[in-house]
Amino acid sequence: MARPVKVRRVCEEPKYTRFVPAGAECSEPVFLTTEEYEVIRHVDHQKMTHEECATQMGISRSTVTEIYESARTKIADALINGKELCVEGGNYRICGGGECSDCKKKGTC
Repeated sequence: MARPVKVRRVCEEPKYTRFVPAGAECSEPVFLTTEEYEVIRHVDHQKMTHEECATQMGISRSTVTEIYESARTKIADALINGKELCVEGGNYRICGGGECSDCKKKGTC
């Protein structure tokens, strides 16, 4: 029997949730989950290691790697094939009460 999926912790909802390439013809959009967005934000934008990202999100390092690979594949598909990229859904909860260092830096928790 499979283990239940652990809820992932994210700092805040993405500010921008829809990206459409200029001049692209309508095609089926690519959907990035909120936790995939959060992993990309931590690893690629904030330059965190997978271990640091895992601690921040309250999940294992191997789970971060799986989420990261999935996100990168979806982003590449959207960029290369001129598809709309939408950020929505997922299995997450918004951080609260000073749980993460990212929120503490911003003074939001």
